[in-house]
Amino acid sequence: MKRNEIVSLIAVALIILFSYTAFAKLIDMGEFERQLTKQELPSWSKAPLVWLIPAAELLLCVLLIIPATRLPGFYGSALLMALFTGYIGLVVVGYFDRTPCSCGGVLRSMGFKTHLVFNLFFLTLSILGIYMFHSKKGLP
Repeated sequence: MKRNEIVSLIAVALIILFSYTAFAKLIDMGEFERQLTKQELPSWSKAPLVWLIPAAELLLCVLLIIPATRLPGFYGSALLMALFTGYIGLVVVGYFDRTPCSCGGVLRSMGFKTHLVFNLFFLTLSILGIYMFHSKKGLP
C-alpha cells in the first residue's frame, strides 16, 4: 500500500471518529450539556465548550477531507486527542473527585481505562498521519 493511501486511510478513520462524536453530541445536545456541566472544569468554560467541542470536531473533519488542508487536520486531531487523552488519563489515576463522561454514543458506555486505550489509539493515528504526511513530501 502506498504512503498516500495510508495517509488517506488514517484521515478517514479520524473523520469517522470526529463526525460520529460531533453528531452524537449535537443530536443530544441537552445530555451533552448536562454531562459537561458536571465535569471538573472552570465554570466559565462549560457553556462555550458545549458548542466549541463539536464545532472543533466538525472543523477537523473538513480539514481532513481536503487534501490541501490535511496536514493541519492531522495536527489539530493530535492536539484534540492529546487533550481528551490527558483528561481521561487524569480520570484513570484518580485526580478528580467526580468524572461523568460527556462522550457521545457508544463511547459513553466505555470504562475509563478502555476509553484511555481508545484515545491513545487515535492519538497515535494522528501522530502517524503527521509523520507519514511529512515522509511522503520527503521531509524528516
